[in-house]
Amino acid sequence: MTPADIEKHIDKLRSRSRELESALSSPEIFADLQKFRQLNQELSKLNTLAADFDRWVANLSSVAADKELLANESDAEMRSLLEEEINLLNEENVILEGKVQLALLPPDPNDAKNIIVGIKPAAGGDEAALFAGELFRAYLHFAESQGWKAEILEETETDLGGVKDVSFSLSGCDVYSKMKFESGVHRVQRVPATEAGGRIHTSTVTVAVMPEAEAVELDIKPEDLRFDVFRSSGAGGQHVNTTDSAVRVTHIPTGLSVASQQEKSQHRNKEIALRILYARMLEQKQQQEQEKLAADKRSQVGTGDRSERIRTYNFPQNRVTDHRFNVSSFDLPKIMQGDFGLVLDQILKITCEQQLEKLRQE
Repeated sequence: MTPADIEKHIDKLRSRSRELESALSSPEIFADLQKFRQLNQELSKLNTLAADFDRWVANLSSVAADKELLANESDAEMRSLLEEEINLLNEENVILEGKVQLALLPPDPNDAKNIIVGIKPAAGGDEAALFAGELFRAYLHFAESQGWKAEILEETETDLGGVKDVSFSLSGCDVYSKMKFESGVHRVQRVPATEAGGRIHTSTVTVAVMPEAEAVELDIKPEDLRFDVFRSSGAGGQHVNTTDSAVRVTHIPTGLSVASQQEKSQHRNKEIALRILYARMLEQKQQQEQEKLAADKRSQVGTGDRSERIRTYNFPQNRVTDHRFNVSSFDLPKIMQGDFGLVLDQILKITCEQQLEKLRQE
């Protein structure tokens, strides 16, 4: 989109900013602190967007003026200074243009939410469990690089160092907006360490990325929940077979059930089980709403269904391919160390361009 195209949208947003300023100056707004925070946050984002746009337009004007001066300048030192300033302004403009266009995109209602990620091996036995563990550790490295906070909620390991099942939460800025692209089936192709013949095996792992939810958001009544306690057992239970610390919570109307035995505290296990249950219920609710939409309104990202194969990690070819966007990276080891930006940056750019094109046509 050109600055002229964007300016039409910016003018509408400036009007919205004035409305928000008026609403926030009203004494009545302080009676609802949650609404005050929401409006204040929206105003802050709009003001940042307007400032970035104004800076971008000013820079474009400066570049045009500098180029005109450069065309008529004969002094070598002055030409060098003008060229340096043009280069610096152009570099800043690339960043500003990206920020402005990204800020114009319709927000995903889940973007501001923290998330719960669940990883399970699917097809491939021990090899799938090993890759599930590697993918889990890669996500933790990625979270650390983004400044996100990670909390392991449930983890059951295998004897070979893989995982049978792991759930963890991620909290921080833009968590869902980046991690939502990870939901689906991840396929790995490589020669397992246990394979003496050197044959390439194909295994799969499922990843669920679920925005965290609150009971009030889902309209859950206390009487809709049933809690059962039992003794921890098997791998992952730190307090195995000594007290009834494990907790299973069931949402009676839907039959959805989650058990937690990771912690020694019954209270803590109850909290973990509820967090995972609420996230699964919100995911289910949103998937049902998506299914009601017409096919031409479905997201280009895909359904987000965990049965959908989204990515292949081909170790012999050192390649990671995202099948939804036809995006590939030939630095698989770096990705497995947590640098998912090698793939996600391309995906975000493509989705941004797709949504901006829709916005331009409106």
